[in-house]
Amino acid sequence: MPELSFEPAEYAARLSAVRETMEARGIDALFVTDPSNMAWLTGYDGWSFYVHQGVLLTKQGEPIWWGRAMDSVGAQRTTYLHHDNIVGYEDTYVQNPDKHPMENLSALIKARGLARATIGCELDNYYYTAAAHHSLQACLPEAHFEDTTGLVNWHRAIKSATELAYMHRAGRIVEKMHSVIREKAEPGMPKNELIAEIYHTSILGAEGHWGDYPAIVPMAPSGMDATAPHLTWDDQPLRSGESTFFEIAGAHRRYQCPQSRTLFLGQPPQKYLDAEKAVLEAIEAGLEMARPGNRCEDIALAFNKTLNKLGFEKDSRCGYAIGLSYPPDWGERTMSFRSGDKSVLKPGMTFHFMPALWLDDGGLEITEPIVITETGVECICTTPRELFIKA
Repeated sequence: MPELSFEPAEYAARLSAVRETMEARGIDALFVTDPSNMAWLTGYDGWSFYVHQGVLLTKQGEPIWWGRAMDSVGAQRTTYLHHDNIVGYEDTYVQNPDKHPMENLSALIKARGLARATIGCELDNYYYTAAAHHSLQACLPEAHFEDTTGLVNWHRAIKSATELAYMHRAGRIVEKMHSVIREKAEPGMPKNELIAEIYHTSILGAEGHWGDYPAIVPMAPSGMDATAPHLTWDDQPLRSGESTFFEIAGAHRRYQCPQSRTLFLGQPPQKYLDAEKAVLEAIEAGLEMARPGNRCEDIALAFNKTLNKLGFEKDSRCGYAIGLSYPPDWGERTMSFRSGDKSVLKPGMTFHFMPALWLDDGGLEITEPIVITETGVECICTTPRELFIKA
Protein backbone atom coordinates (compact mmCIF):
# COMPACT_ATOMS: atom_id res chain seq x y z
CA MET A 1 0.00 0.00 0.00
CA PRO A 2 1.20 3.54 -0.68
CA GLU A 3 2.13 5.82 2.20
CA LEU A 4 -0.93 8.09 2.44
CA SER A 5 -0.95 11.53 4.06
CA PHE A 6 -4.19 10.76 5.93
CA GLU A 7 -5.96 7.82 7.53
CA PRO A 8 -8.54 5.95 5.41
CA ALA A 9 -11.33 7.20 7.70
CA GLU A 10 -10.48 10.80 6.86
CA TYR A 11 -10.68 10.16 3.12
CA ALA A 12 -13.97 8.31 3.65
CA ALA A 13 -15.42 11.26 5.58
CA ARG A 14 -14.43 13.61 2.77
CA LEU A 15 -16.15 11.46 0.15
CA SER A 16 -19.28 11.24 2.28
CA ALA A 17 -19.47 15.00 2.75
CA VAL A 18 -19.01 15.73 -0.95
CA ARG A 19 -21.62 13.14 -1.87
CA GLU A 20 -24.13 14.80 0.44
CA THR A 21 -23.66 18.04 -1.49
CA MET A 22 -23.91 16.20 -4.80
CA GLU A 23 -27.20 14.66 -3.68
CA ALA A 24 -28.56 18.03 -2.59
CA ARG A 25 -27.68 19.55 -5.97
CA GLY A 26 -28.90 16.63 -8.05
CA ILE A 27 -25.43 15.71 -9.31
CA ASP A 28 -25.03 12.08 -10.41
CA ALA A 29 -21.30 12.28 -11.19
CA LEU A 30 -18.67 14.86 -10.30
CA PHE A 31 -15.63 15.32 -12.53
CA VAL A 32 -12.84 17.03 -10.59
CA THR A 33 -9.79 18.42 -12.40
CA ASP A 34 -8.27 20.74 -9.78
CA PRO A 35 -5.18 18.78 -8.60
CA SER A 36 -5.73 20.04 -5.05
CA ASN A 37 -9.23 18.57 -5.07
CA MET A 38 -7.96 15.37 -6.69
CA ALA A 39 -5.37 15.01 -3.93
CA TRP A 40 -7.85 15.84 -1.17
CA LEU A 41 -10.30 13.19 -2.39
CA THR A 42 -7.87 10.39 -3.33
CA GLY A 43 -4.32 11.27 -2.26
CA TYR A 44 -3.11 11.60 -5.87
CA ASP A 45 0.10 13.64 -6.00
CA GLY A 46 2.02 14.14 -9.23
CA TRP A 47 3.23 16.87 -11.57
CA SER A 48 0.91 15.74 -14.33
CA PHE A 49 -1.60 18.59 -14.34
CA TYR A 50 -0.23 19.91 -17.63
CA VAL A 51 -2.22 17.17 -19.40
CA HIS A 52 -5.90 16.33 -19.05
CA GLN A 53 -6.68 14.30 -15.95
CA GLY A 54 -9.30 14.13 -13.24
CA VAL A 55 -11.20 12.22 -10.60
CA LEU A 56 -14.71 10.98 -11.36
CA LEU A 57 -16.86 10.63 -8.26
CA THR A 58 -20.27 8.95 -8.41
CA LYS A 59 -22.85 8.23 -5.72
CA GLN A 60 -21.22 5.05 -4.47
CA GLY A 61 -17.98 3.10 -4.61
CA GLU A 62 -14.46 4.39 -4.93
CA PRO A 63 -13.69 7.40 -7.07
CA ILE A 64 -12.07 6.79 -10.43
CA TRP A 65 -8.72 8.36 -11.21
CA TRP A 66 -8.48 9.09 -14.95
CA GLY A 67 -5.46 10.48 -16.77
CA ARG A 68 -2.51 9.83 -19.02
CA ALA A 69 -1.57 6.16 -18.99
CA MET A 70 2.02 6.75 -17.90
CA ASP A 71 0.70 8.68 -14.88
CA SER A 72 -1.55 5.81 -13.81
CA VAL A 73 1.50 4.28 -12.14
CA GLY A 74 1.79 7.45 -10.07
CA ALA A 75 -1.86 7.04 -9.09
CA GLN A 76 -1.10 3.50 -7.94
CA ARG A 77 1.79 4.85 -5.87
CA THR A 78 -0.03 7.76 -4.20
CA THR A 79 -3.74 6.88 -3.85
CA TYR A 80 -5.79 4.35 -1.90
CA LEU A 81 -7.71 3.38 -5.05
CA HIS A 82 -8.06 -0.18 -6.26
CA HIS A 83 -6.17 -0.56 -9.53
CA ASP A 84 -9.44 -1.24 -11.38
CA ASN A 85 -10.41 2.35 -10.53
CA ILE A 86 -7.23 3.82 -12.04
CA VAL A 87 -7.80 4.35 -15.75
CA GLY A 88 -5.22 5.69 -18.21
CA TYR A 89 -5.64 6.88 -21.78
CA GLU A 90 -3.01 6.04 -24.37
CA ASP A 91 -0.40 8.58 -25.35
CA THR A 92 -1.65 9.49 -28.82
CA TYR A 93 -4.31 11.60 -27.08
CA VAL A 94 -1.65 13.91 -25.64
CA GLN A 95 -1.56 17.31 -27.36
CA ASN A 96 -2.99 15.89 -30.54
CA PRO A 97 -5.16 18.33 -32.55
CA ASP A 98 -6.95 15.44 -34.26
CA LYS A 99 -8.48 13.92 -31.12
CA HIS A 100 -9.12 14.96 -27.55
CA PRO A 101 -8.62 12.98 -24.32
CA MET A 102 -12.20 13.80 -23.32
CA GLU A 103 -13.33 11.39 -26.03
CA ASN A 104 -11.73 8.66 -23.93
CA LEU A 105 -13.31 9.98 -20.73
CA SER A 106 -16.70 10.07 -22.43
CA ALA A 107 -16.37 6.38 -23.32
CA LEU A 108 -15.54 5.63 -19.68
CA ILE A 109 -18.58 7.60 -18.50
CA LYS A 110 -20.82 5.70 -20.91
CA ALA A 111 -19.35 2.37 -19.77
CA ARG A 112 -20.27 3.28 -16.18
CA GLY A 113 -23.90 3.83 -17.20
CA LEU A 114 -23.77 7.61 -16.95
CA ALA A 115 -24.54 8.62 -20.55
CA ARG A 116 -27.74 10.40 -19.41
CA ALA A 117 -26.42 11.53 -16.04
CA THR A 118 -26.22 15.00 -14.57
CA ILE A 119 -22.48 15.63 -14.50
CA GLY A 120 -20.76 18.36 -12.52
CA CYS A 121 -17.60 19.96 -13.95
CA GLU A 122 -15.27 22.63 -12.58
CA LEU A 123 -15.85 25.09 -15.42
CA ASP A 124 -13.92 28.04 -13.94
CA ASN A 125 -10.73 26.17 -13.21
CA TYR A 126 -7.14 26.53 -14.37
CA TYR A 127 -7.00 22.90 -15.45
CA TYR A 128 -10.27 22.50 -17.36
CA THR A 129 -10.29 23.97 -20.84
CA ALA A 130 -13.06 25.19 -23.13
CA ALA A 131 -12.03 22.49 -25.62
CA ALA A 132 -12.35 19.82 -22.92
CA HIS A 133 -15.89 20.86 -22.08
CA HIS A 134 -16.86 21.17 -25.73
CA SER A 135 -15.60 17.62 -26.36
CA LEU A 136 -17.53 16.20 -23.39
CA GLN A 137 -20.73 17.88 -24.54
CA ALA A 138 -20.29 16.61 -28.09
CA CYS A 139 -19.55 13.04 -27.00
CA LEU A 140 -22.28 12.91 -24.34
CA PRO A 141 -25.25 14.62 -26.01
CA GLU A 142 -27.79 13.09 -23.61
CA ALA A 143 -25.95 14.11 -20.45
CA HIS A 144 -26.76 17.29 -18.52
CA PHE A 145 -23.82 19.39 -17.34
CA GLU A 146 -23.71 21.58 -14.24
CA ASP A 147 -21.02 24.01 -13.13
CA THR A 148 -19.60 22.67 -9.86
CA THR A 149 -16.62 25.00 -9.59
CA GLY A 150 -15.70 25.28 -5.93
CA LEU A 151 -17.91 22.43 -4.71
CA VAL A 152 -14.97 20.43 -3.37
CA ASN A 153 -12.96 23.56 -2.47
CA TRP A 154 -15.59 24.64 0.06
CA HIS A 155 -15.49 21.25 1.73
CA ARG A 156 -11.76 21.80 2.28
CA ALA A 157 -12.34 25.04 4.22
CA ILE A 158 -12.26 23.58 7.75
CA LYS A 159 -9.02 21.74 8.35
CA SER A 160 -8.63 18.50 10.27
CA ALA A 161 -6.09 18.12 13.05
CA THR A 162 -3.67 16.40 10.65
CA GLU A 163 -4.06 19.14 8.04
CA LEU A 164 -3.35 21.78 10.67
CA ALA A 165 -0.26 19.86 11.77
CA TYR A 166 1.03 19.92 8.19
CA MET A 167 0.38 23.65 7.92
CA HIS A 168 2.23 24.32 11.17
CA ARG A 169 5.19 22.33 9.83
CA ALA A 170 5.10 24.51 6.72
CA GLY A 171 5.03 27.51 9.05
CA ARG A 172 8.28 26.45 10.68
CA ILE A 173 9.80 26.23 7.20
CA VAL A 174 8.77 29.72 6.10
CA GLU A 175 10.03 31.13 9.40
CA LYS A 176 13.42 29.65 8.59
CA MET A 177 13.29 31.05 5.05
CA HIS A 178 12.73 34.58 6.38
CA SER A 179 15.55 34.11 8.88
CA VAL A 180 17.90 33.21 6.02
CA ILE A 181 16.84 36.35 4.12
CA ARG A 182 17.72 38.56 7.10
CA GLU A 183 21.03 36.77 7.55
CA LYS A 184 22.20 36.57 3.92
CA ALA A 185 20.84 39.66 2.16
CA GLU A 186 23.28 42.54 1.72
CA PRO A 187 23.99 45.30 -0.81
CA GLY A 188 25.65 43.94 -3.94
CA MET A 189 24.32 40.40 -3.59
CA PRO A 190 22.76 39.24 -6.89
CA LYS A 191 19.06 38.62 -6.38
CA ASN A 192 19.17 35.13 -7.91
CA GLU A 193 21.82 34.07 -5.37
CA LEU A 194 19.53 35.07 -2.52
CA ILE A 195 16.61 33.23 -4.13
CA ALA A 196 18.82 30.14 -4.37
CA GLU A 197 19.40 30.35 -0.61
CA ILE A 198 15.64 30.67 -0.05
CA TYR A 199 14.89 27.63 -2.21
CA HIS A 200 17.64 25.60 -0.52
CA THR A 201 16.16 26.38 2.89
CA SER A 202 12.59 25.67 1.82
CA ILE A 203 13.38 22.20 0.49
CA LEU A 204 15.63 21.20 3.42
CA GLY A 205 12.67 21.84 5.70
CA ALA A 206 12.66 22.51 9.43
CA GLU A 207 12.50 20.64 12.72
CA GLY A 208 12.94 17.30 10.99
CA HIS A 209 10.12 17.81 8.48
CA TRP A 210 10.94 17.97 4.77
CA GLY A 211 10.00 20.86 2.53
CA ASP A 212 7.69 20.39 -0.44
CA TYR A 213 7.60 22.71 -3.45
CA PRO A 214 5.50 25.85 -2.96
CA ALA A 215 2.54 26.46 -5.25
CA ILE A 216 3.95 29.89 -6.21
CA VAL A 217 7.59 30.74 -6.83
CA PRO A 218 9.22 33.38 -4.59
CA MET A 219 8.15 36.89 -5.47
CA ALA A 220 10.92 39.29 -4.58
CA PRO A 221 10.85 42.62 -6.46
CA SER A 222 12.99 45.57 -5.38
CA GLY A 223 12.73 49.33 -5.77
CA MET A 224 10.32 50.43 -8.47
CA ASP A 225 9.66 46.79 -9.37
CA ALA A 226 8.16 46.44 -5.89
CA THR A 227 5.38 48.88 -6.83
CA ALA A 228 3.89 45.86 -8.66
CA PRO A 229 2.63 42.86 -6.66
CA HIS A 230 3.62 39.79 -8.67
CA LEU A 231 7.13 40.15 -10.11
CA THR A 232 9.76 37.50 -9.38
CA TRP A 233 13.56 37.92 -9.52
CA ASP A 234 16.51 38.58 -11.79
CA ASP A 235 20.28 38.78 -11.43
CA GLN A 236 20.42 42.43 -10.38
CA PRO A 237 22.27 43.21 -7.15
CA LEU A 238 20.45 44.25 -4.02
CA ARG A 239 20.91 47.97 -3.48
CA SER A 240 21.12 50.17 -0.43
CA GLY A 241 18.21 52.58 -0.23
CA GLU A 242 15.69 50.13 -1.72
CA SER A 243 12.96 47.94 -0.31
CA THR A 244 12.44 44.33 -1.38
CA PHE A 245 9.40 42.39 -0.33
CA PHE A 246 9.57 38.61 -0.14
CA GLU A 247 6.28 36.82 -0.70
CA ILE A 248 7.22 33.21 -0.07
CA ALA A 249 5.78 30.03 1.36
CA GLY A 250 6.84 26.99 3.25
CA ALA A 251 5.16 23.77 2.14
CA HIS A 252 4.83 20.29 3.59
CA ARG A 253 2.90 17.45 1.97
CA ARG A 254 1.39 20.01 -0.41
CA TYR A 255 0.06 22.16 2.47
CA GLN A 256 1.08 25.76 2.01
CA CYS A 257 1.99 28.40 4.57
CA PRO A 258 2.67 31.71 2.78
CA GLN A 259 4.10 34.69 4.61
CA SER A 260 5.56 37.98 3.43
CA ARG A 261 8.08 40.35 4.93
CA THR A 262 9.83 43.44 3.55
CA LEU A 263 13.55 44.16 3.76
CA PHE A 264 14.97 47.66 3.51
CA LEU A 265 18.73 47.96 3.05
CA GLY A 266 19.91 51.18 4.65
CA GLN A 267 17.79 53.78 6.42
CA PRO A 268 14.21 53.78 5.13
CA PRO A 269 12.43 57.06 4.34
CA GLN A 270 9.87 58.26 6.86
CA LYS A 271 6.96 57.22 4.64
CA TYR A 272 8.04 53.58 4.95
CA LEU A 273 8.13 53.87 8.71
CA ASP A 274 4.71 55.53 8.65
CA ALA A 275 3.37 52.78 6.37
CA GLU A 276 4.82 50.12 8.67
CA LYS A 277 3.11 51.69 11.70
CA ALA A 278 -0.21 51.93 9.85
CA VAL A 279 -0.08 48.35 8.59
CA LEU A 280 0.86 46.94 11.99
CA GLU A 281 -1.99 48.76 13.72
CA ALA A 282 -4.41 47.71 10.98
CA ILE A 283 -3.28 44.07 11.28
CA GLU A 284 -4.06 44.14 14.99
CA ALA A 285 -7.51 45.59 14.27
CA GLY A 286 -8.16 42.85 11.71
CA LEU A 287 -6.94 40.07 13.99
CA GLU A 288 -9.26 41.33 16.72
CA MET A 289 -12.19 40.55 14.41
CA ALA A 290 -10.84 37.14 13.39
CA ARG A 291 -12.98 34.93 15.59
CA PRO A 292 -15.74 32.37 15.12
CA GLY A 293 -19.12 33.80 14.19
CA ASN A 294 -17.71 36.90 12.55
CA ARG A 295 -17.57 37.23 8.78
CA CYS A 296 -14.68 37.56 6.37
CA GLU A 297 -15.71 41.13 5.61
CA ASP A 298 -15.45 42.07 9.30
CA ILE A 299 -11.69 41.54 9.17
CA ALA A 300 -11.37 43.60 5.99
CA LEU A 301 -13.54 46.45 7.30
CA ALA A 302 -11.59 46.66 10.56
CA PHE A 303 -8.28 46.57 8.73
CA ASN A 304 -9.21 49.19 6.16
CA LYS A 305 -10.83 51.53 8.69
CA THR A 306 -7.64 51.62 10.74
CA LEU A 307 -5.41 51.89 7.68
CA ASN A 308 -7.44 54.79 6.25
CA LYS A 309 -7.44 56.61 9.58
CA LEU A 310 -3.64 56.55 9.47
CA GLY A 311 -3.45 57.96 5.94
CA PHE A 312 -3.11 54.87 3.72
CA GLU A 313 -5.47 52.99 1.40
CA LYS A 314 -5.62 49.46 0.02
CA ASP A 315 -7.99 48.84 -2.89
CA SER A 316 -7.65 45.04 -3.08
CA ARG A 317 -8.64 42.20 -0.76
CA CYS A 318 -6.48 41.73 2.32
CA GLY A 319 -6.66 37.95 2.68
CA TYR A 320 -7.86 34.62 1.32
CA ALA A 321 -8.25 30.98 2.29
CA ILE A 322 -5.18 28.71 2.09
CA GLY A 323 -4.35 25.04 2.55
CA LEU A 324 -3.61 22.21 0.13
CA SER A 325 -2.48 23.67 -3.20
CA TYR A 326 -0.68 23.07 -6.48
CA PRO A 327 0.68 25.63 -8.96
CA PRO A 328 -0.18 28.24 -10.00
CA ASP A 329 -1.87 29.36 -6.77
CA TRP A 330 -1.60 28.69 -3.04
CA GLY A 331 -5.10 30.03 -2.37
CA GLU A 332 -8.15 27.79 -2.04
CA ARG A 333 -10.31 30.10 -4.24
CA THR A 334 -13.22 30.33 -1.82
CA MET A 335 -13.26 33.06 0.86
CA SER A 336 -11.63 36.50 0.75
CA PHE A 337 -11.17 39.25 3.30
CA ARG A 338 -13.04 42.04 1.52
CA SER A 339 -16.22 44.03 1.85
CA GLY A 340 -19.21 41.96 0.79
CA ASP A 341 -17.78 38.53 1.63
CA LYS A 342 -20.17 37.36 4.30
CA SER A 343 -18.65 33.91 4.75
CA VAL A 344 -18.87 33.01 8.43
CA LEU A 345 -15.59 32.26 10.18
CA LYS A 346 -15.42 28.83 11.81
CA PRO A 347 -12.76 27.03 13.88
CA GLY A 348 -10.25 25.25 11.69
CA MET A 349 -10.41 27.70 8.80
CA THR A 350 -7.01 28.91 7.60
CA PHE A 351 -6.17 32.14 5.78
CA HIS A 352 -3.33 34.26 4.49
CA PHE A 353 -4.01 37.66 6.07
CA MET A 354 -2.38 39.66 3.28
CA PRO A 355 -2.43 43.41 4.05
CA ALA A 356 0.14 44.47 1.46
CA LEU A 357 0.70 48.05 0.32
CA TRP A 358 2.28 49.16 -2.94
CA LEU A 359 3.67 52.68 -2.71
CA ASP A 360 4.89 55.04 -5.44
CA ASP A 361 8.51 53.88 -5.17
CA GLY A 362 8.33 50.41 -3.60
CA GLY A 363 6.21 47.96 -1.72
CA LEU A 364 5.52 46.93 1.87
CA GLU A 365 4.29 43.42 2.63
CA ILE A 366 3.89 42.24 6.21
CA THR A 367 1.50 39.30 6.21
CA GLU A 368 0.36 36.49 8.49
CA PRO A 369 -0.96 32.96 7.93
CA ILE A 370 -3.70 32.44 10.51
CA VAL A 371 -6.02 29.75 11.91
CA ILE A 372 -9.46 30.50 13.32
CA THR A 373 -9.68 28.78 16.71
CA GLU A 374 -12.56 28.03 19.08
CA THR A 375 -11.98 31.33 20.88
CA GLY A 376 -10.28 33.61 18.37
CA VAL A 377 -7.29 33.40 16.08
CA GLU A 378 -3.80 31.91 16.05
CA CYS A 379 -0.93 33.19 13.93
CA ILE A 380 0.82 30.12 12.55
CA CYS A 381 4.25 31.78 12.38
CA THR A 382 6.42 33.60 14.91
CA THR A 383 8.43 35.64 12.38
CA PRO A 384 8.90 39.15 13.84
CA ARG A 385 6.09 41.36 12.56
CA GLU A 386 8.02 44.37 11.37
CA LEU A 387 9.84 45.99 8.47
CA PHE A 388 13.23 44.31 8.28
CA ILE A 389 15.89 47.03 8.29
CA LYS A 390 19.50 46.12 7.57
CA ALA A 391 22.30 48.62 7.09
